[in-house]
Amino acid sequence: MAINLDKPLLWKQDVRLSVDMYNEWFLRFAPEAFRGQRIRATEQVKAALEHTANFLGLDAPALRSRPEILPILRMACCPPIARDRLIGLGDISPNLIRSMEVDEMIPSRLATSEVLEQLAKILSVIQRLLDPDIATWIGGSATPGAEEVERASTIIADRLCGAVADPIIRNAQEKRQLSAIKAWLEEKGYAQAPAGKSVNFATMRPGTFAFRVNVPVKLEGGMKQINIPIDAAIMRKSSTPNELSAAHRGEVRRRLCQREQAPKGGSDENEPPATELPGAGAVHFVLVRLLR
Repeated sequence: MAINLDKPLLWKQDVRLSVDMYNEWFLRFAPEAFRGQRIRATEQVKAALEHTANFLGLDAPALRSRPEILPILRMACCPPIARDRLIGLGDISPNLIRSMEVDEMIPSRLATSEVLEQLAKILSVIQRLLDPDIATWIGGSATPGAEEVERASTIIADRLCGAVADPIIRNAQEKRQLSAIKAWLEEKGYAQAPAGKSVNFATMRPGTFAFRVNVPVKLEGGMKQINIPIDAAIMRKSSTPNELSAAHRGEVRRRLCQREQAPKGGSDENEPPATELPGAGAVHFVLVRLLR
């Protein structure tokens, strides 16, 4: 592996090698991640069906006692509805939906009357949109058989785990990228900044690197300041302590601000995802943002 920041002719080849590396990793990791998530999701769906008597007993008390089944109910709709879509369709409190799905609880500060009103709105949307091609027994008089319930569980679980597996894969991909950067830097004699400490990119010691660094920058006009997350910050061994002058720090922030405000069009093979800071004729500091 080599850093080709100053060799534009090699960037396209680097991109191809990076894509090949990702594809090889994806073929090994993604199927396992998806299968594992589907097994867990299927068990969750079966438990939700049992709790609600196969949706026939879906009411406010059932939803209040098991708020974590709400994502399953959304995936059982035709079409499956996103969290924000449910909020919009039913004029439902976003905080309540988030609490039910993320924290798996009903906020204790809400009055009982308000909770019941909000749950009624949720159920009104869900019951109207329940997919009759999945829950084929809805609206009929017969009790669903084990085969029907198993089939419905599998379909809903596939929908559910498809939405959950993507973030799992993205997080694992980021971990793989940072691990590759760390191994390469440590091979070159660099040391990672202590974990758990807030890292200031301007005061990093020579020969160190850090992951997930926030760099404060002011947007054009200087009225609003934001933190731009940087995946990897690297201080060259050839630099000296506190080498970054105020002018240099300002230049880094200016370039990051330009990148943040640039149109988000797709990746440009003619522009590396890094901001470098020249000092004394050499690059002494590098900020890296991973391509996702």
